[in-house]
Amino acid sequence: MDRLAVQQPLADQAYRAILDAICAGELAAGQRVTQDELAERLHVSRQPVLQALLLLKRQGFLRDSGRRGVVVAPLDPRFMAQLYEVRGALDGAACRGAALRGAADAKLWGGKLIEAGRAAVGSGSVAEMIAADMNFHLFLYELSGNPLIAETAALHWQHIRRVMGSHLQQSPTRQAVWDEHEGILAAIIDGDADAAERLARQHADAAAANLLQWMKAERDEGAPRTIRRKAP
Repeated sequence: MDRLAVQQPLADQAYRAILDAICAGELAAGQRVTQDELAERLHVSRQPVLQALLLLKRQGFLRDSGRRGVVVAPLDPRFMAQLYEVRGALDGAACRGAALRGAADAKLWGGKLIEAGRAAVGSGSVAEMIAADMNFHLFLYELSGNPLIAETAALHWQHIRRVMGSHLQQSPTRQAVWDEHEGILAAIIDGDADAAERLARQHADAAAANLLQWMKAERDEGAPRTIRRKAP
C-alpha cells in the first residue's frame, strides 16, 4: 500500500486534534509545542505531526519563536478586525443569495436552528453555543446556493472559533446574538435580499466590535500596572 495513502489520514487527524486544542484553549497563546510531545499525546509518529504543524503555521495558528521553537500564535486584534471584515462580506453575500434562492428551506428549517441556539445559551455550555452559532451560519451558506462561500469561510471560522470560547463565557450579548439571527432569518424567509444582506453585515460588525472590545479589556487587564509613588 502507498505509504502516503496510509499517513495522510493520520496527518489530517493530527491537524484536527491540534487545531481543536488551540481553539479550546488547551494549547494557550504563546505556549511552546513540539513534535515529540504532540506525537506522544496523539499516539502517532512524528511525521504526521510535522505535516500538521506545517499546515497550522501556514494558516496562522502557530509561528516560529526563535530559540523557543514553534509556539501557539497570539491573538491579534488587527487580524481579527480584518477577519470579521471579510466575514461580513461573505455573510452578506450568503444572506442575499439565501433570500433569492432559499426562502422556502429557510422557513422549513431555520426556526429549529434558532430554537437550538437559544437552548444552547440557556444551557450555559460554551461548546454548545459555539456549535449552534456555526451551524446557523453554515445553514445560511448552504441556502445561498453558492458552495464557494462556505469553502472560503471555512478557515476563517476556525480562527473565530478560537476566540469565541473565552468571549462567550463572559459575554452579556449571548441572547442578543440570537435575536439578530432571528431578524436575518425573517428577512430571508420574506425574500428581502437587501434587508438580509444589510442585517448580516450589521451582525458581523457588531460581533467584531464586541470581540475587539473584549480583547482590549483582556489585554489591558493582563498588562503590568505602573505603581505611582506618592510625593514625599
